Amino acid sequence: MDLLLLEKQLKAVADGNRLTLLSCLKSGEVCVCDLVDVIGLSQPAVSQQLKKLEEAGIITARKVGTWKHYRLAEDQTPVMETILAQLEKQETCQCGSECEVSS
Repeated sequence: MDLLLLEKQLKAVADGNRLTLLSCLKSGEVCVCDLVDVIGLSQPAVSQQLKKLEEAGIITARKVGTWKHYRLAEDQTPVMETILAQLEKQETCQCGSECEVSS
């Protein structure tokens, strides 16, 4: 395993807010606007947390209108698969109707 990738991923998940975000993303794609409500931080602060997870290759993003929608990356390292398996899925993180999610 690439040690630099492992280091980046472990640093990315070593934060309670980022673990909560990953729990939300276990339910599928979620708009950043809904993640703001769950975490209780400002949109720029949540976006910074998501950026760290994206840079570590744990999540991916796509832009829909003015909002970004995030989901877990399809290919996870064995370490991340183990960590994600330990997180409880949060069903409260569903996109609202204003987000216009389409796959």
